[in-house]
Amino acid sequence: MDERTQSIYEHIEELRKRIIITFAFFVLSLFGGLFLAKPIILFLQQAPVAQDIPMNAFHLVDPLKVYFQFAFLIAFIVTSPVILYQLWAFIAPGLYENERKVTLSYIPAAVLLFAAGLSFAYFVLFPYIVHFVGNLAESLNIQEMYGINQYFSFLFQLTLPFGFLFQLPVIVMFFTRLGILSPGLLVKSRRIAYFVLLVIAGVITPPDLLSHMMVTLPLLLLYEFSIIVSRYAYRKRLEAEAKQQLEEQMETSE
Repeated sequence: MDERTQSIYEHIEELRKRIIITFAFFVLSLFGGLFLAKPIILFLQQAPVAQDIPMNAFHLVDPLKVYFQFAFLIAFIVTSPVILYQLWAFIAPGLYENERKVTLSYIPAAVLLFAAGLSFAYFVLFPYIVHFVGNLAESLNIQEMYGINQYFSFLFQLTLPFGFLFQLPVIVMFFTRLGILSPGLLVKSRRIAYFVLLVIAGVITPPDLLSHMMVTLPLLLLYEFSIIVSRYAYRKRLEAEAKQQLEEQMETSE
């Protein structure tokens, strides 16, 4: 077996180890999620936005489905820092020493931005959409009767995408430090990115202009902020590469 083949097997074995660790932590988190799901569901049902909404179970397994959805969601959120760390640990050997330290600091930033995205969607956007739909139903003389499964499915549909989208600056910074992205590429792709973000906003919001703008504007601002972040990360990457080359030249001259 040559060195190249051996290296590939070593990478596969390392990836396998990282996946096993992540899966084991997810299973443990899932057990915790089974205990936390009930109080969280009850808490969300008592929130001001949900108090006037009658929640019904239209199918026998709806309560069970909602319960396990929350358990899996809790497990995923708790496991997300472990997922990010295992990803970092897998690619860290290919980074410079200073890049390892910098990219490791992205993990808490990604978790905080995920929480910020969830909070924005739940506390700002979700109440407005529920109020808009309620007023529309009243104006059309429609009696509202929601199923608990439909209510929480819509809640997940609206909040979870924002949790991921708010991590865009961290993802851009990370890939810029790896040399995969550059600020120039992001600027050239601005029109395409804007179109994609407009489509995403249209998918997760009701068909009215105000709610669409409430989603679109933060996403566009996130993209512009990501360009600024990319410029900073790109400059730092060039400085790190120059420093590394200088150190290598000094070692060679000695």
